[in-house]
Amino acid sequence: MGSALADDAATMPLEVLGRQMNVVGGSTEAPWPKNVGLLFFNEAPDRFFPYTQIDVVWFPEGAGGDRFEEKIFKGPLARMTREALGYIQRNFLTETVQKHPDRAEATRAWNFPYVAIEEALVNAVYHRAYEEREPIEVRISREELVILSFPGPDRSIRLEDFEAGRAVSRRYRNRRIGEFLKELDLTEGRSTGVPKILKAMAVNGSPAPLFETDEDRAAYVIRLPVHPLARVEEGTTADASGEVTTEVTTEVTTEVTTEVQRLVAAFRGSEEFTRQELQDVLALKNAEHFRKAYLLPALAIGLVEMTLPDMPRSSKQRYRLTSKASQWLDKDR
Repeated sequence: MGSALADDAATMPLEVLGRQMNVVGGSTEAPWPKNVGLLFFNEAPDRFFPYTQIDVVWFPEGAGGDRFEEKIFKGPLARMTREALGYIQRNFLTETVQKHPDRAEATRAWNFPYVAIEEALVNAVYHRAYEEREPIEVRISREELVILSFPGPDRSIRLEDFEAGRAVSRRYRNRRIGEFLKELDLTEGRSTGVPKILKAMAVNGSPAPLFETDEDRAAYVIRLPVHPLARVEEGTTADASGEVTTEVTTEVTTEVTTEVQRLVAAFRGSEEFTRQELQDVLALKNAEHFRKAYLLPALAIGLVEMTLPDMPRSSKQRYRLTSKASQWLDKDR
């Protein structure tokens, strides 16, 4: 990050480097790592601070349903945070495109804006009390994305300001952690997190986020409601007047593109394939390009279907041709 220390780090003794970075304390005869050093530069900080982890939980049937999928992220704070954010971005964020009959420009909206999630999750990592034996939890459903951490905000923040999203702390629980997160471009460290979350949700056209705590400040909850366009059932969406229309798709068109034709041709008879198997058959290395240019359009126009439509992110998910695809192939011959 432009640090002069980085140029000399490779040749410096480890203890000297640690003292320069202020992550090592104690006397020369008995040096010891500081807590911030264990959290950022140790492969298993949870050995020293139990439950230093981020749990990402997906509820396909809602929080009250019987099924959920969980992935746990551990390791140095910065890496753990980035890996959790990348996982959420790859697996749970979708952009919806709403076309309008009266103008060329379409409305585009994410189910949850990434900037708001990043700010909320980094804020939880920054302000978590690491003596607490509770993980940071990200709970995702079709209705909202919730980030829960312990404890709540400092008592210097008035409860009414907190509930209104005007939380400005006068004290920082983990100032040294904040300094490292700032150096890694993960936070600004000036109580700008809440305003950035509010702005990101507003720019995306999402409902306002909700910030929750209690009088005892036992926990901190940030709720990001899903964008209204993403609430509509697969294959249909709501137009500007609230009526259901089929003009909205997720980054796709109704055209049978060359890519869709290649994907359909990759199926042999009634065989079923995993996403990775289809990508390999087509010799495509970029998973995101395959998803956006091939798989999503084929699903949207009904030529390909999921074998487990109620569990779109299941590890057992496979894809097959529909009867519509068979008719289209016969017509195309």
